[in-house]
Order: sequence, then structure tokens, then C-alpha cells
Amino acid sequence: MNKEEFEKLLCDVNDLISIYDNNSPITNDGFDIEKIKLTIKQMAEKCIENKEECAAFLQWMEQHEYYTSPASTRFHGNFEGGLCVHSLQVAYQALKFTGAFFIDFMKTVHAEKYTFKAEDIFVSAIAHDFCKAGFYQTSFRNTKDIFGNWKKTPYFTVKDGNRNLGHGNESVLLLLETMPSYLKKRHVIEAVSRHMGFSDVTDTEMMNYSNFLENPLVLLLQMADQTASGWYNY
Repeated sequence: MNKEEFEKLLCDVNDLISIYDNNSPITNDGFDIEKIKLTIKQMAEKCIENKEECAAFLQWMEQHEYYTSPASTRFHGNFEGGLCVHSLQVAYQALKFTGAFFIDFMKTVHAEKYTFKAEDIFVSAIAHDFCKAGFYQTSFRNTKDIFGNWKKTPYFTVKDGNRNLGHGNESVLLLLETMPSYLKKRHVIEAVSRHMGFSDVTDTEMMNYSNFLENPLVLLLQMADQTASGWYNY
């Protein structure tokens, strides 16, 4: 990444941040799913260069319960719509961190090996948990209320018969089905595949895991994911 590419990255990132800030889809008081949909749509149309794939990307989310699925069964985003709330928060965190993060990266010996666009950061964040779309179902268990009366309480469980190639890798597969040109964007594939860090790799994958940390998008997405799930009550 040269100086001109870096300056364009920062300019484009600021444009996406402005879209988010203008819409205020997630605040300390809560969130608005329709504003989240609008924000993701506007950000996607602003930064994704391939317009056919942009349309497919947005259509996939509409058709695969992206805006209604939870992000987990017990942890962050364990409510209807939690997946899109969490994912947009991750995108916003990643974009906000980009300036300081890449200023440091540009000083390293690896800088010339990688060129990034705001699109890469946005797409990797929005798609990092694609595998969770439509992955859960609502079940019920018997619990007692404060008066000791039994009642049916809903909770989320994984749907029967789901097939999953692994948290990050399944999301990569779904992204490539939607946006096949990303097959040539190794840095994005690595970021989505390894966004869970050491907690989602096999013993064999662990042997060369440190090689992935050369890719700054891997670390940026990990940091954005961790802060979005750890700092916010969504």
C-alpha cells in the first residue's frame, strides 16, 4: 500500500463512517432494525465497486434471515435481530479503528505486500458471521416466574440438521457464493476465516496461525469483533 492508496482508504472510510453517524442505527438507548438495513444498504452501495455483486450481497441478507437471526444463543446478540446489530457494530468499530491501525501498519516491512480498500473492511465485517443467518430456532423450556408459577420461556437453539464447515470458514463459503470475485481477495478471506482468533482453529491450523497475523485485516477484524461484543450490550 502506497501513500496515495492509504489516503484514499482513509477518505473512503470516513465516508462510510459519516453514513453510519447520520443514520444513528445503534445508540446507547437501543437500535432500529430498519435504520440498520438502510445503513448497511447505503454503505454497501457507496463502497462495493461491483454493482451486481453488491445487489446480490444485499439480497442474500434479505433472503437468509440476516436481519432477524440472533448472533448467539447465550452471549452477545442473543435476541431477534442480534446478528445484524452485532455485525454493523463490528463494521463501525473496524472503520473507526482503521486510521490509527493502518498508520502503524504503514511503518512495517509488510506494508508493501497489502493493499486494502474500505470495501474490504466493510464486507469482511458485515459477512464475518454469515454462517449464523438462519442457523437458530426458537425453543421453549419450563421456568417459574417470581410467584412460583410455571411458564413457557422461549430461548434459541441450533436448528436440527445444520451442516457447518466451521465458524469462519462457513461464513467465507457463503460470502463467496454471494460475491465470487472475492475468491481473489485472499486478505478478506483470511480475515473472515480467522476472525475468532485462536479459539476457532484446529491443532493443524494452529501450526501456521502466526502467519495470518501478518495480514492486518485479520487483526483489525478480530479487534472490532471483540470490542463490539465486549463493550456493548448487544
